[in-house]
Amino acid sequence: MAQNKNRNKKQLKNLYWFYALIILALCALYYFQDSSQIKTVDWTTFEQGAAGGDVDKIVVFSESGTAEGFLTAQGEKNPKYEFQNAIGITDAKKIKATIPSTDKIQDKIDQWNAELAAEGKPEIQVSYEKGSDLMKVFWYFGPILLIFALMYFMSRKMSGGAGGSGIFNVGKSKALVFDKNNKTNVTFKDVAGLSEAKVEIEEIVEFLKNPQRYTELGAKIPHGALLVGPPGTGKTLLAKAVAGEANVPFFSMSGSDFVEMFVGVGAARVRDLFKQAKEKAPCIIFIDEIDAVGRARGKNPNMGSNDERENTLNAMLTEMDGFQSNSGVICLAATNRADMLDKALLRPGRFDRQIYVDLPELTDRVEIFNVHLRNIKVNSKLDVEQLARQTQGFSGADIANVCNEAALIAARNNKAEVDWDDFMGAVDRIVGGMEKKSRIITDDEKVSIATHEAGHATIGWLTRYGNPLVKVTIVPRGRALGAAWYAPEERPIMPTQALLDEMCGLLGGRAAEEVFLGEVGTGASNDLERCTKIARALVLVYGMSDKLPNLNYSDSTGQDMGFTKPYSEETAKVIDEEVSRLVNEQYERAKKILREYASQHNKIRDLLVEKEVIFHDDVKAILGERKWRSRTDEVIEISKKDEERKAQEAQNNDVNELDSLFNKKVRRPKASDSADDDDPGTPPPFNKE
Repeated sequence: MAQNKNRNKKQLKNLYWFYALIILALCALYYFQDSSQIKTVDWTTFEQGAAGGDVDKIVVFSESGTAEGFLTAQGEKNPKYEFQNAIGITDAKKIKATIPSTDKIQDKIDQWNAELAAEGKPEIQVSYEKGSDLMKVFWYFGPILLIFALMYFMSRKMSGGAGGSGIFNVGKSKALVFDKNNKTNVTFKDVAGLSEAKVEIEEIVEFLKNPQRYTELGAKIPHGALLVGPPGTGKTLLAKAVAGEANVPFFSMSGSDFVEMFVGVGAARVRDLFKQAKEKAPCIIFIDEIDAVGRARGKNPNMGSNDERENTLNAMLTEMDGFQSNSGVICLAATNRADMLDKALLRPGRFDRQIYVDLPELTDRVEIFNVHLRNIKVNSKLDVEQLARQTQGFSGADIANVCNEAALIAARNNKAEVDWDDFMGAVDRIVGGMEKKSRIITDDEKVSIATHEAGHATIGWLTRYGNPLVKVTIVPRGRALGAAWYAPEERPIMPTQALLDEMCGLLGGRAAEEVFLGEVGTGASNDLERCTKIARALVLVYGMSDKLPNLNYSDSTGQDMGFTKPYSEETAKVIDEEVSRLVNEQYERAKKILREYASQHNKIRDLLVEKEVIFHDDVKAILGERKWRSRTDEVIEISKKDEERKAQEAQNNDVNELDSLFNKKVRRPKASDSADDDDPGTPPPFNKE
């Protein structure tokens, strides 16, 4: 950014100098131009005028062989000179003639002065100059040259100078080039987790470093690799690591850089990018957010297709794998919308590999935390593994944000180290928003919110597939007046009952309001929205409906633009009935559970009103052990046992250190020691108690 500002200031400064030169040139033309009117005559007429007293001054130009005579008032009235009236001419009029002999001009002037003296007229003044007509030529053609210079300067500005971004360079590639002299500071060590993706990416880098190991076996490196995954999972970070590790030129460009308001610019930039890459092969081209130009042709969400974008895509398809071979150029791309890409772009020969970069698992989150905690001063007792368990579903970017927010919270509270409470506050801040201490809540509203959140906690605890509870709070955060925090269990396959239990848990807050307060409020809008989406997915996507089993009405490829529904009006009516039935069944189920455990629910509600925040152990003390144990509960118990074991080992280590320290300071008696030694006495044995 600073370089761009300095460059702009320098260009503006040069522009000011150019304007100053133009103004000086115009001033010189105004002050130094010859404003007199000159009449070219033959030598005879010039001689008659000089002898007749029409000239009072003669300037002789020896190099050009000409003479100019300044006319007197008498000479200006002489009709033989035939001067035309000119606007703006204020100086004297002159006549000009070619001298027959410059050597004898002085004799002629002396003869004219003698004749004028005899007649009583003033003599002619004579001056000699070596000047020529070149200066006049400059004044005549100077403005034209100035116009050409201005046109050249403007063309340079429009073309951006040497490789700039002017209008004439609009078809040039905007790719950033990283090579041996210009590398990024990111390496594969900075990429935590993503072990499977790193293996495939490192293989491409290893091929470029040591190609003989692969070519001797007849193997060919993939032409391209497409990084696919949710936002924030580290796709661009992997590309930066490749730029830092590879010893070949690395071209980095965004998909939006190909898009321009001019027709044909995108295709021209694609051709220029691959032209530069071929000149520096072997090399790597990275296109971030390739879905900006790689969407399926003819499937534009607008009413008409975007021809310019499709032309850019066609040029990219041809350059990646067209009639001419493109050896030595490897293409990397990243997107989180692979379903929108054109099928021709995904075929082998262009993007041979699709590397899925998913949300990090538990072990990956631990590694990511360790990477981002390098430069943060954390408490030595911080359990990073437990912290990773509390951030399930977080991407790498989310974890980086958690670490930064925790450091900010610790600094805000004037702490010397970042501890566990700061990280929990950071998680709450990111997920729920900033705590709103200024919001005033009445006692009736607090009881209503506590009833709602206690309903969520009770249903989640008593259902089989309910997510393990972390804490329940009625402290306002963001737009939410309260929240129940869970540690979702990582299930690769969700059974039907798990989805139904999740719906029941979402409806637990609304059901608790109806059962215990006798009326419902507007606080369950988000719960109802999520519950309805799950019910529609059960019917339309997963085929779990009783009336419409084993049917899927969705389009996972994203090619269907949704102008027509893949089912009839009668089927749509059945779908609405099934969605309504599923929601109502789980709502009645939630009310039934709450009526059965009314006393426990009320205890949780009262505890929430009193403390505002309650945790897993508080709910466990009221509802008892969960009937169905989840894998997350087992992991939590195992972690607690590990903590107890580590504490016991630490205590034993402290005792052993004291024992060894005592043995160093006090020598124990040996069997070989005799009673006649000078030892004053045997020390008592060390008592560990």
